[in-house]
Amino acid sequence: MSNLTEQFNSPQMAQPQFHGGALAHASASREMEEVKGQIFMAKQFPRNVFQAEQRVLDTCKRPALAQVAIYRYPKGDTNVTGPSIRLAEAIAQNWGNLSYGIQELEQRHGESVAKAFCWDLETNVRQEKVFTVKHAIGLKGGKIKQLTDPRDIYEKVANDGARRLRACILGVIPGDIVDKALQQCTNTLAGNSKGPLKDRVAKMLEGFKGHYRVTQEMVEERFGYNADSFTEHDYIDLLNIANSLKDGMSSVEDWFKKSDTKEQKSGLGDAFKEEAKTEVKPDAADVSVNE
Repeated sequence: MSNLTEQFNSPQMAQPQFHGGALAHASASREMEEVKGQIFMAKQFPRNVFQAEQRVLDTCKRPALAQVAIYRYPKGDTNVTGPSIRLAEAIAQNWGNLSYGIQELEQRHGESVAKAFCWDLETNVRQEKVFTVKHAIGLKGGKIKQLTDPRDIYEKVANDGARRLRACILGVIPGDIVDKALQQCTNTLAGNSKGPLKDRVAKMLEGFKGHYRVTQEMVEERFGYNADSFTEHDYIDLLNIANSLKDGMSSVEDWFKKSDTKEQKSGLGDAFKEEAKTEVKPDAADVSVNE
């Protein structure tokens, strides 16, 4: 317990929104008691690893989660696949006794300093990443829009922290559990596809064209054959590319040769939302503790 106390009192764990005085002392004392309570409950009710693993796999049998569970992006001559933030959050929720989230530590001169973290309350294994977020977003034509609304800043911090949060969670969860979850999601996609494959491919192509300016010809050039010949495996690959674009892991230019010079749109439209909707959407900026 002493090591945990020292870690909580370290500069990395300090809360910068309070600066000295009785208020700072009361806040630090309250948060210390909360941490002690979380650790006590984790020790009193430790996870059953086999039950936790089964909960993770059962969750991955839900088609809505499986559809957004895997991202894919090109790296050199190979394609890299991995668990999306949604899958990482679902695994963390079912693994139990984890504290994870994104905290804004400080705002200064048009930027925020934030921290993504994941802490296993049973083993005291902790991953955290401190990063800086500019209060600005890029617009068409290379223009920059400065953000002043607190809600816009909050959402920008949460979005920029999502990938770092995923890395923290995956740094704490055992790798074999993550691999089994990915395999179960793949099996779920293969065995629970709704509707004819031709209709699902057509809907996916419509989403790419309407919201990323990626035409059917560009997709066919990427795969090397006509869309009428797409298999279930090709559909899953296309869905993984969509997840990669949505998560910001890759750009349209990483996958497809541009047919025009217009800027690609971002985000998922109605066609993609139907395919990539998820039932697991905890607020990325909140701290969640699963017991």
